[in-house]
Amino acid sequence: MPYLPAIHTEDQVRAWIRDAVLPRTEVWVAVEHADAAPIGFVSIEGAELHHLYVAPSHQGRGVGTRLLRQAMARSPGRLALYVFQRNTAARAFYRSHGFAEISFGDGSGNDEKEPDVRCEWLRAALPRPAEPEPR
Repeated sequence: MPYLPAIHTEDQVRAWIRDAVLPRTEVWVAVEHADAAPIGFVSIEGAELHHLYVAPSHQGRGVGTRLLRQAMARSPGRLALYVFQRNTAARAFYRSHGFAEISFGDGSGNDEKEPDVRCEWLRAALPRPAEPEPR
C-alpha cells in the first residue's frame, strides 16, 4: 500500500509485534514448508480480526483464504475488522468471503489517518433438523 505514510521504523514494528501482537492475540503463520520463512499471518482476538497479511509474492495463491478460514473457524461466530477504503483489493477479498461493509470512518481512529471501512462476517445459522412427523 504505497499510499500509506511510513510512521514507524522496522524496529518499532518488530517490537510491537513481539510485545503486543504475539502475547495478546491468537496468531497463525503460513509457510511454504517447515524450514521456510513466513509468507503470511493472521491475528485474531475473540471476534476481532486484527491482521491478515500475505507477502505480495504469494498473493492470489489461496494463502489469504486459508488464513481467513482459520480465523473464521476459531471465531465465536462472527468476525469484524477494519480495512483502508483505498485498499480495494482487500475489500473485494473480504466481500467475496461473506463480509459486509457496515460503516465508514474518516481515519481519525487509526495511526495512518487513512479513511477506513468496518467490515463484519456472521456465521450463518445452521438449519434445524426436521422434526419427525407424528405417527
